[in-house]
Amino acid sequence: MPILQWLTRDQDLTAADRVPYRLLEEVAELSVPASGPAAGPAPGTGGDNLLVQGDNLEALRALLPLYAGRVKCIYIDPPYNTGSAFEHYDDSLEHAKWLAMMVPRLQLLREFLSEDGSIWATIDDNEGHYLKVVMDEVFGRRNFMGEVIWRNSDNSNNNVTKFSQDHNTILVYSRQVNWGPNFLNDPTKRKHFKNPDNDPRGPWFDGNPVNNPGLRPSLQYNIVSPQGHTIKHPPNGWRWSRETISEKLETGELRFSKDGTRLIRRTYLADMKGLPPSTLWTDVEVTGHNRAAKYELKKLFPNVAVTSLFTTPKPERLIQRILDLATNPGDLVFDSFLGSGTTAAVAHKMGRRWIGVEMGDHARTHCALRLRKVIEGEQGGISRDVGWQGGGGFRFCTLGATVFDGAGRINPEIRFADLARHLWFTEFRVPMAAPDVGQVGGPFLGAHDGRGLALLYNGILRDRTAGGGNVLTHAVLRLIREGAQAAGWDGPITVYGAANRLSERTLAGAGMSFRQTPYDIRARV
Repeated sequence: MPILQWLTRDQDLTAADRVPYRLLEEVAELSVPASGPAAGPAPGTGGDNLLVQGDNLEALRALLPLYAGRVKCIYIDPPYNTGSAFEHYDDSLEHAKWLAMMVPRLQLLREFLSEDGSIWATIDDNEGHYLKVVMDEVFGRRNFMGEVIWRNSDNSNNNVTKFSQDHNTILVYSRQVNWGPNFLNDPTKRKHFKNPDNDPRGPWFDGNPVNNPGLRPSLQYNIVSPQGHTIKHPPNGWRWSRETISEKLETGELRFSKDGTRLIRRTYLADMKGLPPSTLWTDVEVTGHNRAAKYELKKLFPNVAVTSLFTTPKPERLIQRILDLATNPGDLVFDSFLGSGTTAAVAHKMGRRWIGVEMGDHARTHCALRLRKVIEGEQGGISRDVGWQGGGGFRFCTLGATVFDGAGRINPEIRFADLARHLWFTEFRVPMAAPDVGQVGGPFLGAHDGRGLALLYNGILRDRTAGGGNVLTHAVLRLIREGAQAAGWDGPITVYGAANRLSERTLAGAGMSFRQTPYDIRARV
């Protein structure tokens, strides 16, 4: 597969591994406690809505232990590298720097996708073709699902000297090759279904969709009608074998025309699961446009000058279309370039859970305020279309202390549960299920993929002396094994701690292996 080469490619491909792991710190005064019909599970379980202010690369690293493999849909609208000076983003990055910014973020975003998840990236033609090649490499070329053309402008730009760019591209990739979008039931596309003969199976239309989409020589046979006419096969062959066509003639799904020169197929509306989405999205019929999105924001923030708002915000109808295709109610949606907060607002109104990351002050002044208005039941955007009346909540967090200092030592302020989540993810590459593990159940964290994991750290055994509770002894070994058995685990266990006082023979006999903190923790940046 062709790859894209640029000056700093090699170091950019490993940049994600060097990102420090930080904690999330909640800002209570900017959070909204969950209430009403949209209220989700308690904070910390992965089911809550989360708005994070901070550099999105560090935020992605901080969120991985909590949400890896759990996100159904990622939507990103990164800076387009147009050379213009955007107020909220540095959108004048030189090409190689833009790629250096995108690659590690895409690598981390891939880890968030569930097995049936997809990522949608909006871009224009300044970097769109380069982004396609990079995403082929990160997500796999076979996982490229399509390129959507979205008409984002409702009028041409008369000030340009060459072309008026009136569209953006949305690149769609999936985690698995067999992914498919939800089909949509659009009434405007079904007007040709009628029922003039009161067919008990409901509305139908007659057509001739019986040709094979691919070349099938074995299905290239002619059919003789009852009137004696020979009906020649389509160029690629029929869609079905002779036997199947005979069966469909018996059931009435297929029939001959009155003159016996054609085969006709009756298609019933009730048999259709929906229409496959088109790759051409118009601003009027489907999604709205940038100017409409600016109008939506102006209604939300009537006292803010238009020039201080985003230059190219995305309309709520655009995000609604994407979430209709890629998610179902209750699924988790992630936007790491949240901008003005549209993705989170639409996901909330549509009954999806969401995570949004934004680094600028407008995470507080725009995003948090907009989502508070959504919870209060604001009626702009898609609210009326989806019957939105308000409810729910979210947590507002910033990036806090790093787990490890520059020398690789564990930050003494780190709590047991924080280190446990990080350790679990670095060992198993999946998030830990229990948010408060260790605070009640002791040092045994649980088991995954045929192996248990235990952590001796920060006085988990209620010994608050320096280094207390962090040393593996015979007594501690028995406590770990008792905790594992109470949890239903009797297999091998890896124990992390500050020191080990047992022999290798003793450890082997107990089915345990020891790793020293912080030196044996795989990710200590």
